[in-house]
Amino acid sequence: MPELAEVEFYRKQWGRGLQRKILAVQLNAAKKIFRGTDVAALRKTLRGSTLLGSEAHGKQMLFRFSKGGWVGIHLGMTGELRIGPAAAVALKHDHFVLRQGRHSLVFSDPRQFGRVLFHRGKTQPPWWRDRPAEILSLQFTRTFMEQFLSRRGRAPIKAVLLMQSGFPGIGNWMADEILWQSKIHPSRPAGRLRPEETKKLHAKIQSVSRVSLRTVGKNDGDLPKSWLFHHRWENGGHCPVDGTALRRAQIGGRTTCWCPSCQKQRTGV
Repeated sequence: MPELAEVEFYRKQWGRGLQRKILAVQLNAAKKIFRGTDVAALRKTLRGSTLLGSEAHGKQMLFRFSKGGWVGIHLGMTGELRIGPAAAVALKHDHFVLRQGRHSLVFSDPRQFGRVLFHRGKTQPPWWRDRPAEILSLQFTRTFMEQFLSRRGRAPIKAVLLMQSGFPGIGNWMADEILWQSKIHPSRPAGRLRPEETKKLHAKIQSVSRVSLRTVGKNDGDLPKSWLFHHRWENGGHCPVDGTALRRAQIGGRTTCWCPSCQKQRTGV
């Protein structure tokens, strides 16, 4: 599933369509990605409108059009945005295509776990305004994070990091990376981290996010070779720090990877 940096990368793909008019709207209205969406209003508003701007928050994107049109996109597990030739033939899984004079703006989603939302009005839609603090915002303080962990104190820290209401944009690989760099075992109860651990966790959440946005988010570049990311799914993968064989298990419903040497399980804390 696309995470913080991948979402930012995909958002930028439609950048070449900025300040250009939408000549035609092509979509498969019966597809699940349009569930609950007024497709007729979406078509009417976007046809003849101009793409004015976009922004991302966590795993979600918002595109602003003239004529008061707002389109929210969640990529789900397999969704992606791309830009293609104006007259390109839509592929099997291209469920939402905006045709311009020079380009086609395409949303493709083979498994249809993604979502297209639509709103018409002068201000941002309510579902966009009601959002948690962004990971790299001033509002995402250590105090905020510790209070969020405390309210879910008995849950494994890996599962809590995946909660978008507290950590928007953090997904499976980012959570594993953050915990590995923080030297925290993924099954530790979220409310039992020591102060020095929460301090390090907060710092690593932000540093992993910054580096990811600077590399993957900018141009789909490579993450640092020293990261767990490059070893977490290798057959017989080993920790890049000390060579310890990595372990995997289901934690919080997601396959989780960690180093038993760097991330020691603690009892009684």
